[in-house]
Amino acid sequence: MGPIIDKITEWGKEMLQGWVLDNLNTMFLEVNEKVGTIAGEVGRTPSAWNAGIFSMIENLSETVMIPIAGMIISAILCYELITMVMEKNNLHEMGMEFFFRYLVKACVAVLLLSKTFAITMAVFDVGNAIVASAAGVISGSTSMDVTSVLITLFETQLSTMEIGELIGLGIETMLVSLCMKIMSVLITVILYGRMMEIYLSVSVAPIPFATLSNREWGSIGSNYIKGLCALAFQGFFIMVCVGIYSVLVTNITVASNLHLALWSTAAYTILLCFSLFKTGSLSKSIFHAH
Repeated sequence: MGPIIDKITEWGKEMLQGWVLDNLNTMFLEVNEKVGTIAGEVGRTPSAWNAGIFSMIENLSETVMIPIAGMIISAILCYELITMVMEKNNLHEMGMEFFFRYLVKACVAVLLLSKTFAITMAVFDVGNAIVASAAGVISGSTSMDVTSVLITLFETQLSTMEIGELIGLGIETMLVSLCMKIMSVLITVILYGRMMEIYLSVSVAPIPFATLSNREWGSIGSNYIKGLCALAFQGFFIMVCVGIYSVLVTNITVASNLHLALWSTAAYTILLCFSLFKTGSLSKSIFHAH
């Protein structure tokens, strides 16, 4: 009976070891693949991210928002004319410079409105160039040689464990792997949510741009432009977070303590998700966008 029990025990250990290795392999691959897509996602302009959505947003901006913005400009110019006339003592102190200044202001307002979409896209083109430059500077890679790690380190430690330890480690790796799946979903939500915010902001661009010609209402347009810059530069902050995560992950010493390495990886991934969530508010605070 002794040899039979030993064979069964050995078979059980091998099965548990394979379970643990599969969990580890899946866990690292999912995280690496998801983090590896971040640079590509944030480096896309609104037109390159989804051509169909971009075309719809452009049509909405030009066909729905521009007529409304035209009415706003008309109201603002009328208000400007009334204000300037009252300031000039009801035309008694009127000069030719009054008409010239008013004409220039009206032309600038119409020009800004006609070039609104091009200006907003230029902001994101600059942001895209900054992200591309950051990707070149951040040379660290989030990819880990999973096969090498599993063969040289994990299997060495797993071979010395008993069935009870292997069952505990299997449950542990399964929980960490589940956490990684949740983190992967959250990373996707953050990246897609940023693009949705960009599209929503761009769709109403003519309205805040229509207010730029007025001193009192101009704060709406200036704050909108700050918000666009914040959204564009958010991609840069996301790249910095990925670079920090890369350094933290590559410095994990798996050989010393397998449990510590597992939970360190999970902790760093949670830290990455939290940092990605904060990039939006950080960028807006830096650009003083409300």
